[in-house]
Amino acid sequence: MRAFYPIILLTVSNIFMTFAWYGHLKFKSGPLWLIVLVSWGIAFFEYCFQVPANRIGHEFFSAAQLKIMQEVITLVVFAVFSVLYLKEEFRWNYLVGFVFMLLAVFFVFKK
Repeated sequence: MRAFYPIILLTVSNIFMTFAWYGHLKFKSGPLWLIVLVSWGIAFFEYCFQVPANRIGHEFFSAAQLKIMQEVITLVVFAVFSVLYLKEEFRWNYLVGFVFMLLAVFFVFKK
């Protein structure tokens, strides 16, 4: 069960990071310096989840496995974020790209 903690922590971490990196796109009229400071503030919470995720996760997974896991979680979180928050269309070619990422996961985790 403890092996699932990194997945949960990485998911929460990626939610914070997605908002830090892309949440400001709905507020383009704000001053850039303020957007940067707010993004840094949000990113602090991302690190509060990401660092423990990798520390705990490295007990069960290699660094390469943790990284590919993070990338897949990032893409899933971003896809949901872009559709629900930014109201952008999810296109077929995005799905094809995600499938290729899943193939990467398969090969990285293959013994």
